[in-house]
Amino acid sequence: GPWSCLHLGLIAGTVVLAGFLRGFVGFGAALIIVMVLSQVLDPRAAVPIATLSGLPVMIQLLPHALRHAERSFVTPFGLAAFAAAPLGAVVLVSVDPAIMKMAISIFVLAMVVMLHRGWRLARRPGPGVLIGAGALAGFVQGAASVGGPPAVAVALSRPGAPQQQRANVIGAVTTLSLCSLLPLWFHGLFTREVIFISIAIIPFYAGSAWVGARFFSRQGHHHFRNAALIALAAIGLVTLALGIQDFLTD
Repeated sequence: GPWSCLHLGLIAGTVVLAGFLRGFVGFGAALIIVMVLSQVLDPRAAVPIATLSGLPVMIQLLPHALRHAERSFVTPFGLAAFAAAPLGAVVLVSVDPAIMKMAISIFVLAMVVMLHRGWRLARRPGPGVLIGAGALAGFVQGAASVGGPPAVAVALSRPGAPQQQRANVIGAVTTLSLCSLLPLWFHGLFTREVIFISIAIIPFYAGSAWVGARFFSRQGHHHFRNAALIALAAIGLVTLALGIQDFLTD
């Protein structure tokens, strides 16, 4: 079967890296988990696993986000994400997984390029921009569980200290974690296998997220923005390559 020791080791290593990144920069874990698990399983299992296994970490990071995040950012973003997530879930269950993977990666890389070039919204984004970004993120979240990048792009483009930016990221990612639960459940994607794997990886995920959060508060905040961009770029390139490979071998 697919569950050789190599696969289990790969999944455990993936989850530890993903959790650390989530604790440190506030996002990125689902991207890594979906990317690797899509290779071992299928996007239709990988997406709900990333969603379920991330819930305890979401609760763990929430107090910090509630203290430091801006409501004027998180509220319109979150409401729009909830409205758009069901559409994304329809795409997940109906579109060829290889095409989905390629689309996700191209999207992530475009975000990285924009952020790396110092792209920031010239003025504080108004409700229109936030609602648009929220809808886009919710749609991508429903389809692929990787709605984080648009949330991160908008959060990092707002002026503010690293602590506040990270809190905004965590706040936005929290709304994304919640908005895809119902659509995924509706389409019957929370299978017994998905629930079992999710429960098995939670200790690795939550433990490494705790370490990542500690690192941020000690010395990591100086490297926060660059680390976030490098992580995203690497993830995007690898996913794109794997997606193209899948598409060509289909």
